[in-house]
Amino acid sequence: MQITGRRYDTGETVQVSVTDGSVQRVTPCDSATPLPWIAPGFVDLQVNGYGGREFSSADLQPDDVAGIVRRNIQFGVTQLCPTVTTQSLEVIEHAMRTVATACERWPDVARAVAGVHLEGPYLSREDGPRGAHPAEHCRAPDVEEFSRIQDAASGRIKIVTLSPEYDESVGFIRHVTSGGVLAAIGHTAADSAQIRAAVDAGARLSTHLGNGAHRTLRRHPNYLWDQLAEDRLTASLIADGHHLPAEVIKTFVRAKTADRVLLVSDLSGMAGLPVGRYSTGLCELEILADGRLVIAGQDQLLAGASSPIGVGVANLIHMAGLDLKTAVDCASLHPARLLDSPCGGLTPGDPADFVLFDLNVPDGSEDLPQLEIRATYCAGQQVY
Repeated sequence: MQITGRRYDTGETVQVSVTDGSVQRVTPCDSATPLPWIAPGFVDLQVNGYGGREFSSADLQPDDVAGIVRRNIQFGVTQLCPTVTTQSLEVIEHAMRTVATACERWPDVARAVAGVHLEGPYLSREDGPRGAHPAEHCRAPDVEEFSRIQDAASGRIKIVTLSPEYDESVGFIRHVTSGGVLAAIGHTAADSAQIRAAVDAGARLSTHLGNGAHRTLRRHPNYLWDQLAEDRLTASLIADGHHLPAEVIKTFVRAKTADRVLLVSDLSGMAGLPVGRYSTGLCELEILADGRLVIAGQDQLLAGASSPIGVGVANLIHMAGLDLKTAVDCASLHPARLLDSPCGGLTPGDPADFVLFDLNVPDGSEDLPQLEIRATYCAGQQVY
């Protein structure tokens, strides 16, 4: 198979030859018509669901998992982490077993699932930091409970987001990281010493930094400064234009450097649905006319996102001044590297996982750039 496009990193028009799911060669070529950009497929570490289905659901079925994974292909996502959020142990175990069953049943789903992200239940109980996670299920980390959840997932949990504010957190982080699980700091009210202890114990990621936080913070110190200053932490950002102001995104990228930043969508299970009010396992939420998903009854506290990860790529260019290559890498190479997962690329031997897209960047306008997916390839096969 041969795929033609403009390299996202050099702008050169190339023809990519694929054999047995891998890149065989990349050769320059000419084209009389404008071609889409070709880049590694996006790797989204935080997808809660889509189209009315949440992973954290007592009635989740394998077909639901497959549907969510396959719908994300249309967004240029070739790998993702189904994200199971704070719920009762029974619901979490059910969700994990169901994801595992879907992976065992369908090879394309197994290939797309880079691992499961457990976001909670080991999060702060405080209003603000816990976000939309139900307070009655937020609790201190428990190694035995986590082992039970990991067993239900057939060992597929690759990321666990927790708050370091609990006495049990440091020991928990040491335990999960020794088993190859990435420990992430998020939804926390931890102080500076607790953040430092978590990183010393092996935490390597800040989950959606700047969100899941108090609405008002002391100037300094606080857990945002602590995580920004910690070079051992990579920061995931939701750059959908709602979760973080442009000035904050620009500042975070400059502070962390782009090499320690990755994008996530944080897609809600209600993403893709019309404006209205919906009941979910996480909370009652509303989809507003501007696309924001909020806890029902107000318009400030967000409850997940509705925009795919490609929107974040375009926004990083516009808001943080990044070039196309760097912005795309934040949605592909950086998350894949953090999980030590193979990522699509344009070097012989790389997996032939690509996204082809058009990017419209308005010149001298306040309008946001628009990224439109033209095609998605997995193992060299066009799947969208």
